[in-house]
Amino acid sequence: MISPSTEPGARATPHTAQEARLMDVARQVESQFLSAMLKDAGLGAVPSAFGGGAGEDQFASLLRNAQADTLVQAGGIGLAEVIFRSLVARSNAEPPG
Repeated sequence: MISPSTEPGARATPHTAQEARLMDVARQVESQFLSAMLKDAGLGAVPSAFGGGAGEDQFASLLRNAQADTLVQAGGIGLAEVIFRSLVARSNAEPPG
């Protein structure tokens, strides 16, 4: 039987302090990815007629980052899970020698 942490679609659960740090890193990567995708999708784009200039662009990026963080906290798209499992597998692998 496959353990719940290795089933496709199952949420990975950190068991050690190192795994908790790896999960934090994986979530940060997913958040940055989602922020970039939201930007490419046009979220926070400044309208040309009533734009607020460079300041509005900067605050729009803060909004996109906050929205991406919220998406990750709500479960994200599963990218953090894949990254976390990859990082754990690499950290548990035997060093080359």
